[in-house]
Amino acid sequence: MTDKRSPAAPKPKRLMRSRSVALVTMGVGALALQACSETTTEAAIYSSAKDCITAGTMTKEQCERAFNVARKDHQKVAPKYASKAACEADMGVGKCEVSQYRTSNGGSVFIPLMAGYLMGRALGGPSGVHPQPLYRSRDDAKNFRTADNRKVGSRKGLVRVPLAAGRPPSAKFTTTRRGGFGAAGRSYGRRSFGG
Repeated sequence: MTDKRSPAAPKPKRLMRSRSVALVTMGVGALALQACSETTTEAAIYSSAKDCITAGTMTKEQCERAFNVARKDHQKVAPKYASKAACEADMGVGKCEVSQYRTSNGGSVFIPLMAGYLMGRALGGPSGVHPQPLYRSRDDAKNFRTADNRKVGSRKGLVRVPLAAGRPPSAKFTTTRRGGFGAAGRSYGRRSFGG
């Protein structure tokens, strides 16, 4: 009698799924490890130039220069809102101001008040930290955040921040909706002066 066995059966699907799960798990683990080992640099967080000068870790000139850069960039890089209510929903009551910008239909634009500023030990030198304004949102009032919504820490003074947080923040050309710093909404234009 001849043996009529079929050719080798394919591997069970369960084994193939296990390999896929293992590969996905390895990939996620590698990403998590990369995030944990993100390169950081030393920086400083202060609420004002006076606060920085009093701390004594930087010279008066360094403190004032970094604060002035952050204050100058504040209007351009801060999250923008088409209404005070939307801004206060994200930042808290009394934590917003009218911007120098206007919406495309001429309405007011609101931005959060500066809660502090970030500066590098070498003001953009070897530390790679660009002086910039910092904000505190209502949902995460303990932490300072950059205008690009990167968390940089909860305390003032010398801190370590992710290198990416030290990059110059992007200019914001649209108003945002409620939710963290929100999703893009209507565009706005600079108010024209004179005529």
